[in-house]
Amino acid sequence: MNITLDEAAKERLSAHLGADKILLLTFEDGVGPYSQHAMIHMQTQFSINVISNEMEKADYDEKIPSEIGDFWIKGYSKEDLQAEMRIKFNPRLSTFSLSGEGGMIDDNLGFIDFTKN
Repeated sequence: MNITLDEAAKERLSAHLGADKILLLTFEDGVGPYSQHAMIHMQTQFSINVISNEMEKADYDEKIPSEIGDFWIKGYSKEDLQAEMRIKFNPRLSTFSLSGEGGMIDDNLGFIDFTKN
């Protein structure tokens, strides 16, 4: 598995990253401290989350490489993902999307930086 990001997505996400930060690609199933399933629109399947090294990530047991770092995932969420994926940022709508070789996975990928209080 691999995730490629367009330039706009790289720029937008890189602003939130650093040596002490971890990227998550969260399957919105209500499991774990970062799943917002009950708090956001039901159509959202995944979200991008940023956490610090000290924050809990026990539910995230596998990782997918990208140009800006590994995205940690809940291993069982791989069944809803594809081998080659792409994250794009739409500046007009200020939204991310996640697609794969088989088509769109999530056209409104959420983003939460949990390191910002």
